[in-house]
Amino acid sequence: MIAGRVQVPPQVKRGEPFEVRVLVNHVMETGFRRDLEGRVIPLHILERISCTFGGREVFRAELGSGMAANPLVSFFMTAAESGELAVQWSDDQGGTGGATAMLNVA
Repeated sequence: MIAGRVQVPPQVKRGEPFEVRVLVNHVMETGFRRDLEGRVIPLHILERISCTFGGREVFRAELGSGMAANPLVSFFMTAAESGELAVQWSDDQGGTGGATAMLNVA
């Protein structure tokens, strides 16, 4: 299980854009670095992040080896009602993880 977290404002206004921030704890090895003995450190990257709200996908990203370790991804969205925001991620070695946040719409 790959750890991470999602952050949303404590309260948002109906129909107004707000920022969602997702932080994933991941090494993000590019496959180009070498260890102290000269061996290539194998590729190990976060490949996908997706976010659903109210049963609909509201954001999706496919990442590559150019991302830094522990990537922080942010995006903006709007909401008409309160509910749970769920974010899922996966890496190239089959690791997965996810986090949720309650969204309060006023």
